[in-house]
Amino acid sequence: MKPAAPPKTYRVKSFGCQMNVYDGERMAELLGERGIAPAPEGEEADLVILNTCHIREKAAEKVYSDIGRLVKAGNKAGKAPMIAVAGCVAQAEGEEIMARAPAVSIVVGPQAYHRLPEMLDMAANGERATDTDMPAIAKFDALPVRRKRGPSAFLTVQEGCDKFCTYCVVPYTRGAEISRPFAHLIAEAQKLVETGACEITLLGQNVNAWSGEDDKGRSVGLAGLIHALARIDGLERIRYTTSHPNDMDEALIAAHGDVPKLMPYLHLPVQSGNDRVLKAMNRQHTAEGYLRLLEKFRAVRPDIALSGDFIVGFPGETEAEFEDTLSIVDEVRYAHAFSFKYSPRPGTPAATMDGQIAPEVMDERLQRLQSRIGQHQFGFNQASVGKTCQVLVERKGKLPGQWLGKSPWLQSVWFEGDYAIGDLVDVTLGEAGPNSLMGLVRARLTA
Repeated sequence: MKPAAPPKTYRVKSFGCQMNVYDGERMAELLGERGIAPAPEGEEADLVILNTCHIREKAAEKVYSDIGRLVKAGNKAGKAPMIAVAGCVAQAEGEEIMARAPAVSIVVGPQAYHRLPEMLDMAANGERATDTDMPAIAKFDALPVRRKRGPSAFLTVQEGCDKFCTYCVVPYTRGAEISRPFAHLIAEAQKLVETGACEITLLGQNVNAWSGEDDKGRSVGLAGLIHALARIDGLERIRYTTSHPNDMDEALIAAHGDVPKLMPYLHLPVQSGNDRVLKAMNRQHTAEGYLRLLEKFRAVRPDIALSGDFIVGFPGETEAEFEDTLSIVDEVRYAHAFSFKYSPRPGTPAATMDGQIAPEVMDERLQRLQSRIGQHQFGFNQASVGKTCQVLVERKGKLPGQWLGKSPWLQSVWFEGDYAIGDLVDVTLGEAGPNSLMGLVRARLTA
């Protein structure tokens, strides 16, 4: 590679989960420390970072397509951008990306992006740089102080996964479960609040596997961390995602009834309603055990909104087993849920299992599942009409004087008035749609 001028502008394109959104924000902060600015809207960036996700099928091929589009656009403009591939595809593919895509200057995994500035120096000198080491704590120690990201912010507290579900690449791309130190998290949360955040969502591949020692040296789990965060002045709302049923403890369940700042919302994936399929997935829980766990949450917080994840068409899934998934959806009545067709990931046990389901069968099952989930989501919204709650203003609506925000139950709510992003607005929930509600304004509280 020829030496290149150091980039003056950047654009980070993050795909996939909230963890990638957080990582993208942190990479942007690293670049800002070097004086590299976001590219103005509509202008080409000197540096483009593709912050990739490896969960879905053909993820790597989509990355190469994106690289091709960037090269083509650069050739047309007469100025090719410096390209960096980050995230889980970078971790999984590593040197293969360098071999297949000469236009890529940097390949960096999700645990090594704290080295991005020095890798940029290497690229500017004509060297191609790859780093897919996995020292998670070293990464966090090297990242800059948080900057303002708006009224809602993500805070990664735990990374990696030890569960080894047979369909999932996360243990291979994010590594073993590791928890960030308690003191570091409190300090980062305080900084986020000081820079304008009034809602923080705690993130982890298995966020409720977090553990550490509090400021008194006591061993605590996620519930203890939530209690400590709730004592931060100016932090009004706490959420967490994504949880695993096997890491849920009584203290965290109780926190939903004891901590007013912990929002009445729980995302707890189940993936299937059939025990044989769950065993084949290596989920290590049963459908009945999952349902009894949700009962405990509803006992301490009756108004809690429940969310889940589902995979249809897992190898060997019969029509009757799929019907069990529809049954669990009907029993739980999810306020929201994510559903996907099974996608074979190279290197995972499920990819070589017998009984791979035909694509058209998966398509038909997914449509039925999403229809059923949509019915319950609409029903939850309709049941919310008449409730009074606070809505956190997140952005302007499409019409003059219109604002959009989130209810405590993570519903999208729109309303009108003279407000600002970050305000907490008292509303009565009015007309309900499948994906949002109208809010009738009662009063305003500024966070």
